[in-house]
Amino acid sequence: MTIDGRARKFGDHVNTDYIISSTRKRDTLDVSVLKQYLFESTHPAFAASVRPGDLIVAGRNFGCGSAMEIATTVILGAGIPAVLAESFSRTFFRNAINNGLIPIECDTKGIAEGQALSIEFIATGASVKNVTTGRTVAGAPLPGIMLSILSAGGLVPYIRANGGFQT
Repeated sequence: MTIDGRARKFGDHVNTDYIISSTRKRDTLDVSVLKQYLFESTHPAFAASVRPGDLIVAGRNFGCGSAMEIATTVILGAGIPAVLAESFSRTFFRNAINNGLIPIECDTKGIAEGQALSIEFIATGASVKNVTTGRTVAGAPLPGIMLSILSAGGLVPYIRANGGFQT
């Protein structure tokens, strides 16, 4: 599987409340409505400029803060299939896997806003090519069960397809 997209660059310690304000989920949990508020407090023009297939690229500790599952589903609802970061908060990482958002841990320092990226999934993890610069970095490998969950589109589709966890 290959994902091609445009880099949307963020820094370190992106809090889930920066992704989607917790006050927004009081009105609705409909991601088709909530996606218009994506990063509204830190990047007000982001939601209007995002295109399906864009890729979030961040530094360390992406998704820190509260364990709001809606943060991952709103990113997916905006058409963003993956987040590349140097590291993720543990709860965001698990929420991403469970909802089918692909979290890729890799060196993101050489990636700038708007650059073209191509992610290829290989047996040892992900290969992230910056098409703009020609530089390629390796993504950290994921355990087989996580790859299976992501391939199914998330935990619920995986359980439906397999009737439980396969050992």
